[in-house]
Amino acid sequence: MTEASLTSPGRRSARDLTASRHLWQHQRVWLATAFFLAVLLILDPAQASDSAVFAGNALIRTAPFLILSIAIAASAGATGADTLIAPAFTGAPLTMVALGALAGAVSAVMAFWLASPLMDPSMFVLTAGVLGVDFALAKTLAAFGLVLVGGLITHALMRGGAFADPPRDGIGNGGCGGARIRAPKPVVWRFWHEPERRAKCAATGLNTTLFLAKWLTLAFVLESLMLAWIPAETVTATLGGAGLMPIVTATLDGVPAYLNGYAALPLVGGLISQGMALGAGMAFLIAGGVTSIPAAMAVWALARPPVFALYPALSLGGALAAGLVFQLWVALA
Repeated sequence: MTEASLTSPGRRSARDLTASRHLWQHQRVWLATAFFLAVLLILDPAQASDSAVFAGNALIRTAPFLILSIAIAASAGATGADTLIAPAFTGAPLTMVALGALAGAVSAVMAFWLASPLMDPSMFVLTAGVLGVDFALAKTLAAFGLVLVGGLITHALMRGGAFADPPRDGIGNGGCGGARIRAPKPVVWRFWHEPERRAKCAATGLNTTLFLAKWLTLAFVLESLMLAWIPAETVTATLGGAGLMPIVTATLDGVPAYLNGYAALPLVGGLISQGMALGAGMAFLIAGGVTSIPAAMAVWALARPPVFALYPALSLGGALAAGLVFQLWVALA
């Protein structure tokens, strides 16, 4: 009797449903892009052509940064470099906070960074390509500062008796990176000698390519529409200038308006070209990256409400501070 005959119709249909959901999740961004272009083709054929050309040229312009980002992500997964992050979460709390901040914003080899909502190696490369190296470095420093200050504040609150039992029931497996600490595996830098690691490198590279391509294509199409339809005077009046209000507005707007860390880069680039203050752009990216709905849902699933309440407070406060400091630095430079 074959395995297929032993599988019940109900189980097969459930598996098919799961596969369909995964396919929809992977294709919905492409479908959204195709939908926008199809509607434009009907309502404004000239703009549809302009948007398609704009997106194509933008992808070609950022191709070197895309290739470098993909290479970083693929090699990090193939080598197993994520095991290097485990020591950052053992030892004295203050040391863990400092090392955790460094691990979340600077190193180019740790897979933990690839999950960071603010600045991982791929994000740094693409930020430099879209918004410039100075902006990418400033965002890296802002990410490090936010993680460091947030960690220290949380540590101080816990020392004072707050958050005695931070995780939800059933959450936790020996702490962050616990499984890796208990059973560490060596990093294999010359991964190409092992067929399994070569296959993992290829799979990660393909997945990263598709991920970046779909989000950036959508973002560049939206950027073309924003440049064509939103008057520069409107952007300048709302988000321009060196005052406090543009940065506050960008901080609050970053939460609901944020699409994806990579997709947000072209949108912010377009807004800056229309007159958005650089500090407001920084605040928008920081606030949106940390408090976006997917990131917030992940924190809500892991932490109890008091911890979750501290999360957006630190995030928005840090985003506002980062925007103000960056705007001041730009003004003094």
